Amino acid sequence: VLGKVALVTGGGKGLGRATALLLAAEGAKIAISDIDGKAGEAVVAEIRKAGGEALFLQQDITDEDRWIEVIAAVKKAYGALNIVVNNAGIAFPGTAEDTPFESWKKMISVNLDGVFLGTKHAIIGMKDGVGSIVNISSIEGIIADPALAAYNAAKGGVRIFSKSAALHCAKSGYKIRVNSVHPGYILTPLLEEYLDMFQDGKERRKAIENLHPIGHMGDPDDIAYGVLYLASDESKFVTGSELVIDGGYTAQ
Repeated sequence: VLGKVALVTGGGKGLGRATALLLAAEGAKIAISDIDGKAGEAVVAEIRKAGGEALFLQQDITDEDRWIEVIAAVKKAYGALNIVVNNAGIAFPGTAEDTPFESWKKMISVNLDGVFLGTKHAIIGMKDGVGSIVNISSIEGIIADPALAAYNAAKGGVRIFSKSAALHCAKSGYKIRVNSVHPGYILTPLLEEYLDMFQDGKERRKAIENLHPIGHMGDPDDIAYGVLYLASDESKFVTGSELVIDGGYTAQ
């Protein structure tokens, strides 16, 4: 990815931060977008301190007009756009019976609509060049959890939508690949916040660790290296695929 330009949404923390730092370390110019300006600016400062190039753009990924502005700003700053990582997302529990409709719509808006908009405008912004779009789904986009109804729906949507987008790009003759990444449980601020919602958070954490045959949860870097592969020319024959990084969770 040396010399390439990458946009990472939700780049202020967790998987997005790890991905942005790794892509920068490998020589990419990084645009970080996040709804949290303080977190995003901190990662930009981290990249610059290490000698990399980075900029921050405030973004609500559910706002289509802002998507158009963000991609234009990246291309203006760096002269190109080669990689888009649609990582920003939210998570909260709820079953098919007890999830409020407003909560359902919020989950779909951020986790699915945001990825749709990011993919759509990445294609428009990159179709005259060569590009890679990496959409962060989840193992919850492949298998179901009774307590994650809306999250399952959104992440499952990301999985199959990414394949549709990949086929569209291929059949249109665009040199744009689209793939999805499916992490198992990764120790991120988002997961920590989820566990903190429960009184038995420590017990739940141990139970989650035990769900993975490998014996532990993953680190953000485990996912970042998968994104790096899909973003790089080494994966030039990979499109419409789903990269599962889950410590054996879904192999059971």
